Amino acid sequence: MAHSDDDGLVLPPKIAPYQVVIVPIYKGETQKAAIDAKAAEIIKQLKSHGVRMKYDDNDNSRPGWKFAEYELKGVPVRLTLGARDLENNQAEIARRDTKEKTSVSLDGIADHIITLLNDIHQNMFNKAREYRQQHITEVNSWIEFENVLEQKGGFLSAHWDGTTETEEIIKERTKATIRCIPVNNKPENGRCILTGKPSTQRVLFARAY
Repeated sequence: MAHSDDDGLVLPPKIAPYQVVIVPIYKGETQKAAIDAKAAEIIKQLKSHGVRMKYDDNDNSRPGWKFAEYELKGVPVRLTLGARDLENNQAEIARRDTKEKTSVSLDGIADHIITLLNDIHQNMFNKAREYRQQHITEVNSWIEFENVLEQKGGFLSAHWDGTTETEEIIKERTKATIRCIPVNNKPENGRCILTGKPSTQRVLFARAY
């Protein structure tokens, strides 16, 4: 659910089954042979760095269909290589996370793709972290807890007295439960939002939908 958009999966490069797919565009066997040769060079270079690759030269599907398929599957980088690209010593690269397309020189293209995969991974991480932070609201009273839960939702960072009984009462009243106790929680003295008993750290409450 976290790694998708309206067009399918958006997979972080480190967990994607295929990190890069190369789609050739050609007319006739002569063009195909030249593109195959160049693709083989790129594949060899990338695989030497541990990049998981696929070269889709399947004649049963048109390039546009392949583009949509790999977008749906969330492949992080798509490289398109055609006869005109070879003439211009370049290839089109599309990144799945931003859908940005750029023309890149074939000279040093393997290094460019490796750098791009790292950039995509970091960009996705930063985006997810920012989204998470935007949906965490700190609350310090029961009234505030109820209001934020109804009006904004998301995660509520609140003090809790550490008892199962209190968590059950909160669940009965609001349908919100403790989703996690953050591993990097900073010690903080406070009062449980429901009972007012002492608390040494905040936990994250939310409703399950």
